[in-house]
Amino acid sequence: MKFTIGIITSPEQDGRLPVRLNRIFESIADQESYDDTEVIIVGGRETKNIGAYKFISFDESIKQKWITRKKNIITQNAKYDNIVYMHDYVILMPGWYKGFESFGDKFDICVTPILNLDGTRFRDWTLWPHDVEHILGMGNRKCLLPYDVDCFTKYMYISGAYWIAKKSVMEKFPLDETLSWGEGEDVKWSKQVRQHYKFIMNKESPVKLLKLKEVVFGEVTPDMLQKLKDHETL
Repeated sequence: MKFTIGIITSPEQDGRLPVRLNRIFESIADQESYDDTEVIIVGGRETKNIGAYKFISFDESIKQKWITRKKNIITQNAKYDNIVYMHDYVILMPGWYKGFESFGDKFDICVTPILNLDGTRFRDWTLWPHDVEHILGMGNRKCLLPYDVDCFTKYMYISGAYWIAKKSVMEKFPLDETLSWGEGEDVKWSKQVRQHYKFIMNKESPVKLLKLKEVVFGEVTPDMLQKLKDHETL
């Protein structure tokens, strides 16, 4: 399997970026697929001595935090059909590529476990809370599904921090460039593509964050999971 790994960043990260990029490139180089992996970085400043990659400059003055445009640029420039989209604080865990070798590439949109800096789950395999309020109650934030539960795509959301998709999918359904970071761009995209594709979890290829991010969502309880299943059989 061959991957294009697309990383977005910005000048705001310049002080921390060389260290982060070194960690990211180390995590990519440790994978068995390194020779067959294309790396694209969009935004920030070109950094030397971290490994081979394609740098695409970005004019930040056009629109602040325009991450949707950056990710669409990754799609347009990707050489391979399997594209990894990630922010500049995500690293691949050891065995990430081996996990995909075993899992295969029979997916349109794929998610893998995302571990926070402290080792807890980030928003990886998750419901979107507003879509299940009629089942689980208003204000519920226990949304993280067990990795082996794969029947609730129509209620799910994919965090914009990291995901994998086919180039053809992203060309058909690009991110909405009228939206920037913090404006629900990943929620809008998730709701759009889940009408056409099933989300797939590959639990054998985890990634980890290089900074502690607010989790927000807790794990679904067995009772809540049963409510969801019961609702689907009505």
